[in-house]
Amino acid sequence: MVKKVVIIGGGAAGIDVLELLLRGKGDAEKMEITLLKKEREGFFSTCGLPFALQGRYSIKELNLFEPEFYRAQGIDFRTGTEVTSINLEEGYVHLDSGEDIRYDCLVIATGSKPFIPPIEGTNLEGVYTLSSREDGELLEAAMNAEETSNAFIIGAGWIGLQTAVAFSKKGIKTTVVGMFPYLLPSILDADMASIVKKWLDKDLAFMLGRRVDALRGEHRVKSVVVGSEEFPADIVLIAAGMRPTVDIAREAGIEMGESGGIVTDRALRVKKGKSYLANVYALGDCVEVIDAVTYRPRLSQLASTALIQARVVANKIRGISSSYSPCLSPTVATLSGLQIGSIGVITEVARRYGIAIKAGRAVKYTKARFFPERKLIIAKVLFEASTERLIGAQIIAEETVAERINELTLGIRAGITARDIWMRERCFDPSLTMVEDVIVDAALKAVGN
Repeated sequence: MVKKVVIIGGGAAGIDVLELLLRGKGDAEKMEITLLKKEREGFFSTCGLPFALQGRYSIKELNLFEPEFYRAQGIDFRTGTEVTSINLEEGYVHLDSGEDIRYDCLVIATGSKPFIPPIEGTNLEGVYTLSSREDGELLEAAMNAEETSNAFIIGAGWIGLQTAVAFSKKGIKTTVVGMFPYLLPSILDADMASIVKKWLDKDLAFMLGRRVDALRGEHRVKSVVVGSEEFPADIVLIAAGMRPTVDIAREAGIEMGESGGIVTDRALRVKKGKSYLANVYALGDCVEVIDAVTYRPRLSQLASTALIQARVVANKIRGISSSYSPCLSPTVATLSGLQIGSIGVITEVARRYGIAIKAGRAVKYTKARFFPERKLIIAKVLFEASTERLIGAQIIAEETVAERINELTLGIRAGITARDIWMRERCFDPSLTMVEDVIVDAALKAVGN
């Protein structure tokens, strides 16, 4: 009997499920798979948009696979198609075309959308978000316009800062406005964020701990009001965070969590009433996860999170036992050549949930000090005070950050302590590492050794 699988959403989460089902050693031949997405393109990497705007490559190169690639494999891959409702009782989805499509298994991967703050003037021309190919193309055209000389970014997270770098590379005077008093407040402590700001100060202006009160202009934005001051602006990018896209799920009676995402169990099955539905799954930006340190619900809107969730969903659809563990959300990105990484909790989150910590910070080189191409590396580690178990880390350098964050992710999962860090054996070559790593120094400082 052929199993009908319907996937709502063609971003990273939905495509990951599709591709994993296609790799299933003949299982896909027993399935009739339909993927439905509002966008017109096939598989598009939105994560790459800021770097395209920086001139590293063209936006069209972010089209990883066209719809025909999937259609040629027997997938009913529909673009420009919106699901307007889900009927959980009868097992079908209703499309904007009026068609109903039945399913045996339903996958909800509806993603997220930019949060638009309640500010006067956000509907003016020249005000943008950055979450789709169309957004990127519009913003690129505005950046390249001769009259563009001043840009404002609302929000001091990854999207805002990486796009601010793109504006600056074009010679556009760029100002970042953030409500928090420091950059990247969801992944860095204030002392680590100050290092990032110092790196960016030469190219960008910052107004931190402040908020935009209004955008002014008749049809097109002309200025930004911050407090009692008004500043000229030809482009405004709203990068104030993303919110789960859950309207059709909520309207179907699916339960939402305190973070605004869809509630699921360890099998990523959705909940309606008192029960988790055996054949309806959700994953990606639209779902709530459980934090692996605090064990509290939150969002984890990362492509890397979606991939692991997709493995669970694809396995369950194929009849393979699988479950999703609490989430650590290892994060890494670059800003003007500076790599920033974070894993686990930051100090503010630990404080919020009553976790007493011991923290240590160290500065060293990535290679032996006599190598001329050595780079400085700054690491901060957080341990639970009572057990000295690693629960968080932040790293900043021009190289080797991603590798270290991945290593520390495994460490937190394994429950390593400060002593485990400084007593472990490490590889050493002066052209690649220091004999005693920066993480070791930070751990020793954290516990006072």
